[in-house]
Amino acid sequence: MSWKLPSPRVRELIRQGARQALDPPEGWLRELDEATLAGPHRDQIGDDPVLIASVRRANRSNLRFWALANIDQPGERVSPNLDEEPVSIARDLVQRGLNQTTLDAYRVGQAIAIRRWTGICLSLTADTDELRELLDLSCHSIAAFIDDTIAGITELIAKQRDELAQATHAQRRETVSLLLHGAPIPAVRAEQRLGYRLTGHHTALILWSEEAPADPAAFTRVCDLITSAADPRALTVLAGDATRWMWLHTPPEAPALHQALAAEPSVRVAIGTTGKDLAGFRRSHLDALTVQRMLARLASPQQLATHDEVELVALATSDVAAADGFIRRVLGDLAQAHPEIRDAARVFIATQCNASHAAQRLYIHRNTLLRRLALADRLLPRPLSQDVVNVGAALEVLRWRGTT
Repeated sequence: MSWKLPSPRVRELIRQGARQALDPPEGWLRELDEATLAGPHRDQIGDDPVLIASVRRANRSNLRFWALANIDQPGERVSPNLDEEPVSIARDLVQRGLNQTTLDAYRVGQAIAIRRWTGICLSLTADTDELRELLDLSCHSIAAFIDDTIAGITELIAKQRDELAQATHAQRRETVSLLLHGAPIPAVRAEQRLGYRLTGHHTALILWSEEAPADPAAFTRVCDLITSAADPRALTVLAGDATRWMWLHTPPEAPALHQALAAEPSVRVAIGTTGKDLAGFRRSHLDALTVQRMLARLASPQQLATHDEVELVALATSDVAAADGFIRRVLGDLAQAHPEIRDAARVFIATQCNASHAAQRLYIHRNTLLRRLALADRLLPRPLSQDVVNVGAALEVLRWRGTT
């Protein structure tokens, strides 16, 4: 396809604008991320913290790639961005059973990029003819770059799918997907393909990392420690470059998990409930998924969470805006108080309002706890004794949000 170069003056304007685009304000990036993740494929991307992180990195990679190309060779057609981040997205889409239509999220980002680029262009020249040529060529360049990048990634997805179809873990992933979706696959056949017994009790785990690139060895080390401590016959499924699914017949113990994660801070773990037989196999995984999505929704820094301890918080924060309003109404000024004040109230409630037990758990003197509780009471809109349940729920949300 022929590509007409602009005039030397407009080429210089493009270079100037690209230098500005190379270092955009944080607000621009936030707008780009929000628009991309709120597009028509939000249900496929928006609840998966690994894909969310990948899309954000890809947005920055695409912006930088196009800007650098136009600083180096302004006005020339930009080659597709097939660097590490887009390739990683291709692998993740294939391993999750998604297809290339999910890449349409890139086009949502394209609209934001063109609007922001137009603002840059308007600041570069007041000459109508220059501005017309500048906008026409550069907007065409952005659109062609996104089209070419999507086409390149689509081709990569096809290759990844062909390679994955031949791999052993692909068969395991397919079998698990059939079981999770209730497909009529005989249990004996499924057990043979998985090497895992489907009768008895199951506890599901989801392990993931939001770092790029994910370290496969870190996942292996954590999985090995978990299985050696809990269940040597555990089922592990490669659900993506940065995601592993696990099922254990014996629930993992907290000390073993903390030991495994202490040495691998990049790996996070969500644990489902324990269920029985095939229905429990499914339910436990869905509960672990609920935990993972809640941590992503709240941008929680917690590395480990179980469904038993966050079930209420997950329900309370399914609508983040409503949860924020609930916290403001129930906690009042306590929501902005020092963490030790909020923590005193939260632990006091968790110990059934037993001051001695709460003080022991917090490793403080009982009188210190009572002073903190008195301060918390003054900060609350209603006395703690009149609103224990709501205050406890609100403080739990803040705890998992990483604000205490």
